[in-house]
Amino acid sequence: MKGRRMSAPDAPRPPTMPAAPERNSRADQVYEQLKRDVAEFRLVPGDRFTEHAVSERLGVSRTPVRQALTRLQQEGHVEVMYRSGWRVLPFDFDKFEQLYDLRTVLETTAAHRLCAGDPERAHPGSRALLDSLMAPWLLPPAQRSSDAAQVSQWDEAFHCTLVQAAGNAEMARVHRDVTERIRIIRRLDFTRHERIDATYDEHAKILGALQARRGAQAAMLLRAHISASQTEVRKITLHQIHMARQP
Repeated sequence: MKGRRMSAPDAPRPPTMPAAPERNSRADQVYEQLKRDVAEFRLVPGDRFTEHAVSERLGVSRTPVRQALTRLQQEGHVEVMYRSGWRVLPFDFDKFEQLYDLRTVLETTAAHRLCAGDPERAHPGSRALLDSLMAPWLLPPAQRSSDAAQVSQWDEAFHCTLVQAAGNAEMARVHRDVTERIRIIRRLDFTRHERIDATYDEHAKILGALQARRGAQAAMLLRAHISASQTEVRKITLHQIHMARQP
């Protein structure tokens, strides 16, 4: 990954995701670390390990380790093996594809709602939310960021803000849940420079269609944008798993 290309230190920044409750407990810290280990392929599908090994490696007792692993089990990342510890589960691509399908439905529906009638009268604040996305993403190439982790966070904020602007709180809540569940593989889309540039270009086109209140076009662009990301993360995930298993 190349260094940052951000030439203007005061360049606009996309809005951030709504702040989640701060996690301070030891179990939360262990959970976050183990989830990173899975996401970054330090623990690959099929790997087996024990609670004792994790507690030794992280320097914590087994209680927070067990609590963290229970959360990861509920999310479908690991499973408990009777009398033989834990195992990292294979990536369930069928589940991820279903979540991407749901994400597409939510975001394209939001685009149609934003372009129908008078969105500001129906959903006060919608125009301000959309306007907040304009300057950060409509940047010349020289001012774009190439920081993969940062662009990944901004991309999440872009899509969540778009759904939030549609004014349906339940739809926004479900979308945030989907976003959390696909984050473990979605972030891989930004490990390649060309995908970062594509994200800027595609976001700009989506915003242009929304600004012109062309709902069908915005929905079509969103569908293509999400599909391209979905295809890329699957390809990268399979490659990363293969490389992690090499001696």
